Amino acid sequence: EVQLVESGGGLVQPGGSLRLSCLASGFTFSSYAMSWVRQAPGKEFEWVSDINNGGGSTSYADSVKGRFFISRDNAKNTLYLQMNSLKPEDTAVYYCAKSPWDTGIDFDSWGQGTQVTVSS
Repeated sequence: EVQLVESGGGLVQPGGSLRLSCLASGFTFSSYAMSWVRQAPGKEFEWVSDINNGGGSTSYADSVKGRFFISRDNAKNTLYLQMNSLKPEDTAVYYCAKSPWDTGIDFDSWGQGTQVTVSS
């Protein structure tokens, strides 16, 4: 059974940083691309970033480019999202998602999410 468990969310002031983690189990983590997706209150899901199975290829939504950085440690079955220069509009529940492929933006499993609140 695929399990994705996010952690690292919390309350942070504008301009601050957080690092989210997603611990994966139940599948061969190193074989699949992974993504971060978020949902702000009252809004639709928004894709944030993705990384291919080996970690050598990444992409970002324009809204976070240059501020957020995705990475993965295949030895630890863990996906990360380093979030810098946070803005109030980054407030959302952040989910990690597994792709059915080794690259590309597609999702077949999701975690339960972690809340990120950016506020002074």
